[in-house]
Amino acid sequence: MHLVLESRTTKEVVVVKCRGRIVTSGEEARFLQSEVARLTELTKNMVLDFAEVTYLDSGGLGTLVRMLGVLRAARGDLKLCQVPPFVVRILEVTHLSSVFQPYASEQDAIEAFSTRPPSPHETFEASRNRIVCLDSSLDLLAYLRVLLQRSGYDVFTTQYPSDAMTFVMGATASIVICGPGMRTNQSAIERFRQSTPNVRLLHLPEDFSMSEADRSGPDLVNQVRSLLASPK
Repeated sequence: MHLVLESRTTKEVVVVKCRGRIVTSGEEARFLQSEVARLTELTKNMVLDFAEVTYLDSGGLGTLVRMLGVLRAARGDLKLCQVPPFVVRILEVTHLSSVFQPYASEQDAIEAFSTRPPSPHETFEASRNRIVCLDSSLDLLAYLRVLLQRSGYDVFTTQYPSDAMTFVMGATASIVICGPGMRTNQSAIERFRQSTPNVRLLHLPEDFSMSEADRSGPDLVNQVRSLLASPK
């Protein structure tokens, strides 16, 4: 594992210095998630110092998005500081800069907790089309939800094909995005395809979570736009 975490608590805020990679191909993302859960048992406010982070893949970004949602649901927040240029680029191209709002220094991030944290829905743009995302990974679903919502879509995520079908039938979704975790459930996907022939299915590649987030995210959004623009 190539991720080292050093933590301390100050002013009711947990500060964690991250050194190394945050990826889903190994144990790094799960290690970060478990440490955040442990460290935030007493306070739900956390700062991640990214000064020494060397790599962040799409799955790792999904882990951050999910942690953010969990902490905000518990009336806390997650802030990033000393973010290296390549992570800044990832946040910019995936439209997540305003969601995470990275800070220049640890002190700036800590002081920002004195203001009211936004709810998970306040930063999302008005939706135009409905999209269903289906996969077994909660981290990937969290990432897809925020990525697509920030691009202007109404998004429903689920781990269960039956729930996806219910939403499609009731909410007239335009696209269903199937993650790599659904490849082992091809019979359910085929039943879904037969029951909803007018809905477009978009299958994510097997290595989507391990791909470079500054490319895979924008590429997916472009694919969605192309599908919506093309005639059925």
